[in-house]
Amino acid sequence: MADDIRINLPSEIRIRPPQRERVTSEATPEARPDEAAKSFRQTLQEQIQRAAPDVRFSAHAQSRLAARQIVLSDSDLARIQDAIDRAAGKGARDSLLVMDDLALVVSVTNRTVITAVDGPSRKGNVFTNIDSAVIV
Repeated sequence: MADDIRINLPSEIRIRPPQRERVTSEATPEARPDEAAKSFRQTLQEQIQRAAPDVRFSAHAQSRLAARQIVLSDSDLARIQDAIDRAAGKGARDSLLVMDDLALVVSVTNRTVITAVDGPSRKGNVFTNIDSAVIV
């Protein structure tokens, strides 16, 4: 057989298994889960804050604002967002926000203003189906 190819190998071949690196930690094993949970919690909160939409207004709230000629500035919207964030931090779902001469009922979970009531219209009103109030 003229086409045979021969390869000469050493008579003894040793294959070593890969070496595993030993990971050591200065923290105790009990502290690591807390650190991981804290890191995850911080990352999750950061992502939620980035993804959280701005405050929305329901059609009802928009009609109330228009009928009562209430105009909200950018700083007012920032204050409302901050109040919603604080209410959410306390676990609120539906909240009454009292800001200057304005009362807003807000769905905290949806970040949506449900209705708006100005100062003169606020007197004598009873706000129901809320679980918290935030004084802005």
